[in-house]
Amino acid sequence: MTRFTAEELEAARDRLVPDVVADGLHVLFCGINPGLMTAATGHHFARPGNRFWPVLHLSGFTPRLLRPAEQEELLSYGLGITNVVARATARADELTAEEYVEGGRLLAEKVARLRPRWLAVVGVTAYRAAFGDRTAQVGPQER
Repeated sequence: MTRFTAEELEAARDRLVPDVVADGLHVLFCGINPGLMTAATGHHFARPGNRFWPVLHLSGFTPRLLRPAEQEELLSYGLGITNVVARATARADELTAEEYVEGGRLLAEKVARLRPRWLAVVGVTAYRAAFGDRTAQVGPQER
């Protein structure tokens, strides 16, 4: 694992991280926005200790634990990754309400274009903000 200095991480602020997507995915996982470690490495959910990769494996989505650098392998399992908001920040609370709403609009367009069977938003708070649904609970949404 590459160690980054505080300056290197700060330099990754506002970078965009390409989606890992294809048409007709089984599940498109959607994070809130890239963190600075993700932006510095170019790999989704790259911060050491992030639970995404272990949970993905333990839930049976992947046959083995993948490392963030292996994110392209997700496509072979019918899985992909995107974000509600594309720009990298140190914390999700740095995002504006407008960014969430615009991100929700763009995400809806992306889902319509790619047509995954399921969209899994990793964070109910992000879902609520992006789609203006303050009552959304963890679990399937009618939308």
